Amino acid sequence: MKKGTHHRLYLLLRIGLLAWSLVPMPASAGDSYARQQEAMIREIRKDVERTVDYIGKDRLDPRVMEAMADVPRHRFVPERLRSIAYENRPLPIGHGQTISQPYIVALMTDLLHTKPGDVVLEVGTGSGYQAAVLSALVERVYTMEIIPPLAESAEKRLRALGYDNVTALQGDGYYGLEAIAPFDAIVVTAAATHIPPPLIRQLKPGGVMIIPVGGPFMTQELIRLTKNEEGQTRSEHILPVVFVPLTGGH
Repeated sequence: MKKGTHHRLYLLLRIGLLAWSLVPMPASAGDSYARQQEAMIREIRKDVERTVDYIGKDRLDPRVMEAMADVPRHRFVPERLRSIAYENRPLPIGHGQTISQPYIVALMTDLLHTKPGDVVLEVGTGSGYQAAVLSALVERVYTMEIIPPLAESAEKRLRALGYDNVTALQGDGYYGLEAIAPFDAIVVTAAATHIPPPLIRQLKPGGVMIIPVGGPFMTQELIRLTKNEEGQTRSEHILPVVFVPLTGGH
């Protein structure tokens, strides 16, 4: 080999490696989801600003927003919809049910005013997304789903994703969970024509319930019910919403 050949080869190799390092690499699915989740958080913040006259605040609890930024929503929607999992809208999950709009999930969670030691009941597990968000904020979440296939798939999903402080049960959530009650907070993720009396009874004094109330497949009102230390309740209308109906034997 001629004199200087080694040096030229070394320089060519260095130049080639440098050029290769500057070529944009395709983004991984994880990177794509992370960017979409960041965009979802920005959309939630915009919706909070748009609805400030309804909700009386221009920002949500930072703990709630952190939970929304941590829970992988794409794992809670059907695989065929994962590319749009972080759009700020409800998506179908089968059996006539939906995963709620991220803004509504964040708002309902914020309105509960939960504390780290709380025990919360969710009525309407769906895919398990709301329960997963709540799990980051409280000690224990009990979630009930009336549709057996959804209850089973949500329980498996939550367990596989490591949400160990969530207990998913199949049953009619209208009647709550008397064996575990009372609860510090209750959230209902399907629209009822009235606030279920069993759930009111199972709410602790000082507790909060969030529930959409109204006719099926119509615009409903998101209601925040609070119970004082004497057991008296007070209801506040928050904003108009649209949820699938609460079903069951009632």
